[in-house]
Amino acid sequence: MPECLVFRVPTRHPADISGLDALIESGAVAPHEIVAVFGKTEGNGCVNDFTRPLAVMALEAALGARLGLAPAAIGARVALVMSGGTEGGLSPHLLILARREGAAGEGRALAVGTAFTDDFLPEEVGRMAQVRATAAAVRRAMAAAGLEETSDVHFVQVKCPLLTSARIQEAAARGEGVATHDTYASMGLSRGASALGIGLALGEIPDSALDDSVIGTRTDLYSGRASASAGIELMRNEVIVLGNAPGWSGPFRIAHRVMRDGIDFSAIQGALADLGFPAAGQLPPEAAERVVALLAKAEPSGDGLIRGRRHIMNDDSDINATRHARALVGGVAAAAIGRTDLFVSGGAEHQGPDGGGPVAVIGRVGA
Repeated sequence: MPECLVFRVPTRHPADISGLDALIESGAVAPHEIVAVFGKTEGNGCVNDFTRPLAVMALEAALGARLGLAPAAIGARVALVMSGGTEGGLSPHLLILARREGAAGEGRALAVGTAFTDDFLPEEVGRMAQVRATAAAVRRAMAAAGLEETSDVHFVQVKCPLLTSARIQEAAARGEGVATHDTYASMGLSRGASALGIGLALGEIPDSALDDSVIGTRTDLYSGRASASAGIELMRNEVIVLGNAPGWSGPFRIAHRVMRDGIDFSAIQGALADLGFPAAGQLPPEAAERVVALLAKAEPSGDGLIRGRRHIMNDDSDINATRHARALVGGVAAAAIGRTDLFVSGGAEHQGPDGGGPVAVIGRVGA
């Protein structure tokens, strides 16, 4: 049975793969074992954030050279999820997940499964076609991870596409209309459709509640385990499912909670407590080092309030609201963990309640 390996390495710039190279050279992980890479890159996280495709290109080239494959072939075997935006004190880094075959474990341990949809047509982005394709991919990823029960799933990460002017015009040339002509708004619709697909697959959202009209509008429909990040570098959805599965071995476990707003410190503490970490105050350094990853979503509330106090995230014309939200949640999470290399992703449409979002912790709890 397999073991899930998790490594966190810093990056000096979006194309820096020296940390990955060092892991491979040390023998800690073999290139063929790597199944997914999460990355935080220091761009703006918006439509024109080219730090994401730059990081993907660097990773594809590095892994392709190691495996004797063309860089383009890496996308068929490794899910590369780059999330732009390291506002505030967030530190750029890579989170590398690998699957190694070994002896069967007892109980449950961290498991990872990946799946990919086909490329979407521009007119399918942000619509039910994306919802249903995502749900099917989540189910395939669960099967790949041996996660038979949806209750064993704690976090589902999706990298999804966005619309550009060229993609909108391509659809128009075929006589097709798109969900929006606002390229930035397309990011939210794509994330939202992806999150609804996750919720559908996990049984959190009934199929009867879903149609094109609810995407991006029904904030009461959400998944408590969904995380979606949109980017210009792809036209498909890449899905990574994380949970605790029977038969897997290794020291890692994952737990999740749902933050009700951007300052819900107690939700982070709850996820830590579920893994046996101290539940009060900031983690001591020795415990913080056993937290290999914190994964969270960030979104400003639509009513412009946090616990009754006004915020200006939605009204700032200079800095996008999702950038404010990443900085806010990143600061709260860093205060809990005592470290800033955390995967905080902005834009939480249908990913947790309005103004909040899922948070998951991967920790080393065994020997």
